[in-house]
Amino acid sequence: MPAPRPLVVRLRNWVGDVTLGVPALARLADAGYALQLVGKAWARELLAGQGWPVHVLPARWRERVALLRRLGAEARAVDAAFDRRLNALCLPYSLSSALEFRLAGLRAIGHAYEGRSLLLAHAVRRPAQAHELEVYWQLAGALLGAEAALPQRIGLRIATRHREQAEALRRAHGIERGCIVICPFAGGTWAKQDKTWPEFADFAATELPRLGRTLLVCPGPGEEGIARAQFAGAYCLEGVGLGTYAALLADAALMVANDTGPGHIAAAVGTPLVSVLGPSDPAQWRAWGPSVQIVRGERGWPTRDAVAAASARALAAADPGA
Repeated sequence: MPAPRPLVVRLRNWVGDVTLGVPALARLADAGYALQLVGKAWARELLAGQGWPVHVLPARWRERVALLRRLGAEARAVDAAFDRRLNALCLPYSLSSALEFRLAGLRAIGHAYEGRSLLLAHAVRRPAQAHELEVYWQLAGALLGAEAALPQRIGLRIATRHREQAEALRRAHGIERGCIVICPFAGGTWAKQDKTWPEFADFAATELPRLGRTLLVCPGPGEEGIARAQFAGAYCLEGVGLGTYAALLADAALMVANDTGPGHIAAAVGTPLVSVLGPSDPAQWRAWGPSVQIVRGERGWPTRDAVAAASARALAAADPGA
């Protein structure tokens, strides 16, 4: 049996980015790397089904460097060649993430960005005009020294405990499988523009009920008040972890979402997704997979009728006999 090849990986800080990075990480794991991931606390829940250990990223840089040094020491104990090869993968573009790897004595591969090439053991030029999933996939290929066709699906795996938790929530609240999940929230901006569809509340109140499915919303921290006030027609499940959220999505008939992390999760588990985009660039950030419909207007946000038609098409395609 080949000796383990530990690889310390710094994840990015947003749910969508981490989700889009799953195929690249799975490719590295399949090639024999023993992944040691470092990221936000929620990444441990999101990636639990993959079986990769996730170490929570400390808030202070000194503690981050100490964590990376500890992971390096543990890797050297099982891999005598650890320091003779590239042994870390830096997915963020920040100067600080590359510096932390360097201070921890790790030999990282990452993208040449923000003048950090001297801090990386191997700096790779980021491909122009590429989707973020392709960017991560290409970086994994550079580490492996081999190209490969892009995956059609992300294939995020769901842990058994999260499936059980999702089922318990459905039973407790009387929510059937095959519901419609909405995500009317969006973190951050695109080109300083809000990524939240202005008509989402009216659409959920007037158009979605016509499809005859239960509506479900799972607000994140700070979104609970909006969910209760503007989406009273939907079951509201608060405090749902990302792993359980993924399990709820896997059993849903449809998700309608802004450009946001849960939309990427829905696509990653194969749930039909109507992705409502306004300012976001789908060429770089669209949700990935064959179950995704992108709905945009010619000069901005789409109409309610366009989103309603896409939702009806998605349900018909998923259940042609209905």
